[in-house]
Amino acid sequence: MSEQYEYVPHPLLRRRVRDIASGAEVDLMAVINENVSDTGLACWMELAYIRGASGLEFTTSVANVVPAVDGQACS
Repeated sequence: MSEQYEYVPHPLLRRRVRDIASGAEVDLMAVINENVSDTGLACWMELAYIRGASGLEFTTSVANVVPAVDGQACS
């Protein structure tokens, strides 16, 4: 996989969001336009890096991120 990426501004950065894929309320830490291809052809995708209650970050599609009910900023 290529190491190419760029940060993308997002109105919900550092806020509480709901990951509709898992149903969990998490903190949106970053949105990155990343080359996810492991071949020679580039395949760019916007990924949301989210942090769960465990403190571990994982990725989901940006389309899966919606504002949480309380919408509080994370600390």
